[in-house]
Amino acid sequence: MDFKEFELIYKDNRCEIKDKQKIESKLKEIVGENNISTNDVDILAYSKDSTLIGMNWTIQGKIAGLPDFITWPETVEQISEILKLANKEKIPIIPFGEGSGVVGGAIAIYGGIIIDMKKFNKILKINDKNLTVTAQTGINGMNLERILNSKGYTTGHIPQSLYISSLGGWIAHRAAGQFSTKYGKIEDIVLGMEVVLPQGEIINFKTIARASTGPQLDKLFIGGEGTLGIVTKATLKIWPYPAKRTLISYVFPSIEDSFEAIRQILREQIYPAVVRIYDQFETMRHFPDIDKAKDKVMVVFICEGNSKLVDLEESITREKSEKNSGVDCGEHPVEHWLESRFRITETSSMPPYKIVFDTIEVASLWENASDIYHSVLKSMKQLQGVIMITAHVSHFYPNGVGIYFSFGGVPTKEQSDLEFYQKCWNTVVKAVLDAGGSIAHHHGIGINRAHWMESEWGTSMNTLKEIKKLLDPNDILNPGKVYVDTWKGGEK
Repeated sequence: MDFKEFELIYKDNRCEIKDKQKIESKLKEIVGENNISTNDVDILAYSKDSTLIGMNWTIQGKIAGLPDFITWPETVEQISEILKLANKEKIPIIPFGEGSGVVGGAIAIYGGIIIDMKKFNKILKINDKNLTVTAQTGINGMNLERILNSKGYTTGHIPQSLYISSLGGWIAHRAAGQFSTKYGKIEDIVLGMEVVLPQGEIINFKTIARASTGPQLDKLFIGGEGTLGIVTKATLKIWPYPAKRTLISYVFPSIEDSFEAIRQILREQIYPAVVRIYDQFETMRHFPDIDKAKDKVMVVFICEGNSKLVDLEESITREKSEKNSGVDCGEHPVEHWLESRFRITETSSMPPYKIVFDTIEVASLWENASDIYHSVLKSMKQLQGVIMITAHVSHFYPNGVGIYFSFGGVPTKEQSDLEFYQKCWNTVVKAVLDAGGSIAHHHGIGINRAHWMESEWGTSMNTLKEIKKLLDPNDILNPGKVYVDTWKGGEK
């Protein structure tokens, strides 16, 4: 295979490794000959993550970024030694879980060494008394959940990417699962971690439910996207597998009515495990066979847990829904969602039609949620080439929500796919910030949002950059992600 056949998207400022044979030899000494590859087929396999425009590029003969080496370490000590080598030689390191990220976080935009965590795939301990599980971070999400289910537990963390994501990826991006209203996001679930710092030092954060022992330094690495350290082991909360599950759905006249019903439910300290709003456009697409849902906003609920508690949650959920003009649609819409929740056929069907498609999730307090929804739709409809903009809301808290926008469009003749894609992203993010929201809820920053971090963090971004510089003076770990600094071989 000749990579000259492909157009490389991220080709500027690539790391130039003068003696690749020497580096390959040293990596073989660290991980063994069977745990490193420079084969073209492997390099190509790790040239992108699941960023949706990557599907368009694949059809067009384009690739995002080319790593130089792929490694599959088996011990934390091997990861430490790879990082020490990378610092000495000024070579970027890109941690890789299962490649299901959708913001470019695992793309080797400057080349370098991929550290694939797939051999860190073991459950180390389940503690029934503490209700915890300790696992290596390369473990596949569905494998983790299946094993726990077989022993009578659940993590409660069920993202749409469950089958194709890893524990480490969840931690790296501060992920949220479909049942987050009851169980929380991953930062609410992690209790302890082992981390390899950029210069190779191995540190551990004690597993503890709550403590008052100085700043929560461990939280710095949750959401770090592999830029501040590589998390190799984590201890999570688990719960007994729910004894009962109740399926509920209502349609509402407007998204405001649905927001208000859910806000009132949560104020009562009632937490349905799943709450999911489909705006009128998505309701029409997903529930065309339900007459009551025509021109309405569908909301599905799942209450689960102790039987008596589920009955109470169901009663209050129905009471608040009906108080806010909700009309009961029975179990069928929820059953449909459960059957289809891991299917993402829309994303794979659009590239052959030359449609640029993506989803963007953002966060909001309750007081801004409606404004953000309407502002994004209004802004995107004014953008030439956009043919679809819809939303659903799938994460809810007593204080706010996570909103998910989906867009599709065809670039004008003057624009490339990437230029149109970036314009759509920037339009959504600007509308969100102007309306008082936050630029990401659970997918993370990666490449797509990095240039908006100054607007999101304000002067706090300077402090974050100083921390990055202190921990990673040579800018080895996942350069170009989260921060907008350009890789200069460790020289800033």
